[in-house]
Amino acid sequence: MADIENIAKRFGEILGAEAEAEDGMGEVEIERDLDVTVQGRPFKSELSMEIHFESLEKDGTALNHAEIVLLPEEIPEYTRALGKNDLTITALHNHWLFAEPNIMYLHVQSVEKPEEFAKKLAAANKTLQA
Repeated sequence: MADIENIAKRFGEILGAEAEAEDGMGEVEIERDLDVTVQGRPFKSELSMEIHFESLEKDGTALNHAEIVLLPEEIPEYTRALGKNDLTITALHNHWLFAEPNIMYLHVQSVEKPEEFAKKLAAANKTLQA
């Protein structure tokens, strides 16, 4: 089995962000530069994509999952890109009732090599506005 630090490094490189490996998990956080307010106040605290892998097996596969923050108009094209790569969407919901513009959080997961999951997300991320 490849070491988790090297897998995390490649995972981050594919996604264009620095990855961390800790406690048997790899994680990448990608900030979205969105102009959002909540109740009229500037909001920056939950505008990042959180992308993880864990439960790495000897064959190199892992449980991969992500929470992606999206603007409503980005959802159709982004979900089509995920569908083309056979990624499972497990949830789509909001967190903030008074956000302007409305922001949605999409959850996606797979069991495969983390690098393959990262490539699929990187392709979908190319559809995003910012």
